[in-house]
Amino acid sequence: MALSLFKDGIAGGRLSSEQYDENFSDLHAPLDDHEALVEADRCYFCYDAPCMHACPTSIDIPMFIRQIATGNPIGSAKTIFDQNILGGMCARVCPTETLCEEACVREAAEGKPVQIGRLQRYATDTAMEEGKQFYTRAAPTGKRIAVVGAGPAGLAAAHRLARYGHAVTVLEAKEKPGGLNEYGIAAYKSTDDFAQAEVDYVTAIGGIDIENGKALGRDFQLSDLTRDYDAVFLGMGLGGINALSAEGEDAAGVANAVEFIAELRQTSDLASLPVGRRVVVIGGGMTAIDAAVQSKLLGAEEVTICYRRGQEHMNASGFEQDLAAANGVTIRHWLQPKRVIAEDGKVRAIELEYTALLDGKLAGTGETLTLAADQVFKAIGQTFVPAALNGSGAAIELEGGRIKVDGEGRTSLAKVWAGGDCVRAGEDLTVTSVAQGRDAAESINRALAE
Repeated sequence: MALSLFKDGIAGGRLSSEQYDENFSDLHAPLDDHEALVEADRCYFCYDAPCMHACPTSIDIPMFIRQIATGNPIGSAKTIFDQNILGGMCARVCPTETLCEEACVREAAEGKPVQIGRLQRYATDTAMEEGKQFYTRAAPTGKRIAVVGAGPAGLAAAHRLARYGHAVTVLEAKEKPGGLNEYGIAAYKSTDDFAQAEVDYVTAIGGIDIENGKALGRDFQLSDLTRDYDAVFLGMGLGGINALSAEGEDAAGVANAVEFIAELRQTSDLASLPVGRRVVVIGGGMTAIDAAVQSKLLGAEEVTICYRRGQEHMNASGFEQDLAAANGVTIRHWLQPKRVIAEDGKVRAIELEYTALLDGKLAGTGETLTLAADQVFKAIGQTFVPAALNGSGAAIELEGGRIKVDGEGRTSLAKVWAGGDCVRAGEDLTVTSVAQGRDAAESINRALAE
């Protein structure tokens, strides 16, 4: 097969179009009606159900499963959306294996939990496909709220505020709304442009105006928003990428995994994406897994994830690690990057140092390993970039490098709330961001009523 070579020497088009379609098809096929009824029947409908307590949005899981079991998927969807208006995406991308399904009584008794995530998708997809809306906007209050960021936190906040009759303007830096749901999730987890379909579903309530291409600190200042709006919600996520802190990491072929995933999600031609023959991904979280698996699915011959600690320390769930292994990805532990080896400015290998825990602290052992590589992805975490908050007239208090908030999402500035990845509260998960956006909206509504 002829290769389509790119200027950096990394090839694309290694597979047939049919193979690309198969590789990036839906990771979990949706349940049909019969399958959903059978799976729902496995639920014990526990009183004080542990699965419900494990859900960051506190969805009444036994209730929505019982509604499916009685042939009422529309009612089930309402139970889900009452707590999580982005329940459709969360059903696709949440690590249910470490949340609700890990807490399932069936998991403890049999090692086979009820497939809560797939049942949630079944219900929410049914309602969205039928265009069933459960909420109407209350009478306009005359209050105006600015939401910075159209990701999960921002959308959840906007929808809840619109339900109360407030006028919401969402200011999004990128060209499309959706945040990580649109740009940061593996393509095989969100197929058929579902992220945008969900945005349309959320905004159909009315009273929500999304302005794309509007970045805080560039196109407007926080002081502008606090002057012109009755309240502000910050949900802009994380904008910075951690460096490898390795010699030569500026070589061509060394890239951010987040940007790679975003480019893949936005392309209409998978064959056009450059991918190396030997790819090394540095990191141990979900982003590292997504970048590694998708590199393999694009046609890379060898893909290796290198993580500085042990398997038990990886942020990626056991399911995600197994998914990587099933797709031919090698995961190596106790290795940290030391030097990127380049020829003519292009990466050709990466030198790594073995690590160990010494007196409870991670340290290099001095022993090294060199892996051939023509593409290296950095997936060692993102950082919050507070520079955009400048110009507010007063500094927002930070904590641990992110915006400090109280239990209701209030920041140190009057009229300003925050939630999602830009705050230091809970895990960096879609479902956590939704919960924080929803709860901050409730706080804003109470404050506006005072």
